[in-house]
Amino acid sequence: MRLGFTMNVIIIIPAFNEEDNIKDVASKSLEYGDVLVVDDGSTDNTKKNARSSGAKVISHENNKGKGFAIKTGIKEALKHPYEVFIFIDGDGQHDPNLIQDFMKKMDSCDIVIGSRFLKGELKNMPIQRKLSNLITTKLISFITEQHLTDSQSGFRGVSKEMAEHFLKSPYNDYRFESDVLINFLSKIRYDEVSIPSRYGEEVSHITHTHTIKYVFFISKNVIKNMINKFI
Repeated sequence: MRLGFTMNVIIIIPAFNEEDNIKDVASKSLEYGDVLVVDDGSTDNTKKNARSSGAKVISHENNKGKGFAIKTGIKEALKHPYEVFIFIDGDGQHDPNLIQDFMKKMDSCDIVIGSRFLKGELKNMPIQRKLSNLITTKLISFITEQHLTDSQSGFRGVSKEMAEHFLKSPYNDYRFESDVLINFLSKIRYDEVSIPSRYGEEVSHITHTHTIKYVFFISKNVIKNMINKFI
């Protein structure tokens, strides 16, 4: 039974090779709004299992990146009168039942970010992810002059207007989520929701090459910000 909210809600789930988790994530998300799974060129049963949950599914023929998948979902959702867009990862890391906590804040926010660090350190997060998130979050907070505790969380709620702005990002990969924060966080109303996170044996799709490109991306933005402050 779907819980009652006054807003029209769409939950967008980007997924790549998540056959073991996608049905459960999509099924639980359907309690809070319409669900759209964007299968980003999976080679397993992600598409089949997502459809069996009752969610609408759009598939990319080839893997195009998480940012591209989110944009695909936004473009499809904008064809309908949705007011709130919720993004949640398809790997089972996030609890869809927390969508209601995002909804409680969306009346007064343009973006609500699920933070795994809002109540302190996350003990079960792999050390490499923890360090990456800490450094990135500190740098993005510096650039935007806003207090942010979790810049890499894929669990977010945004308004329709913000969703439209997301389409302007030139990035289609892992840099997409940070890019929208860098460009909009200082100009909008935002808040965070404390979320737990499960870390098991899921395979990370981020390679060493991706990490190097990401460090360069963040460093470039820090330098650009410092130059702008002194001009």
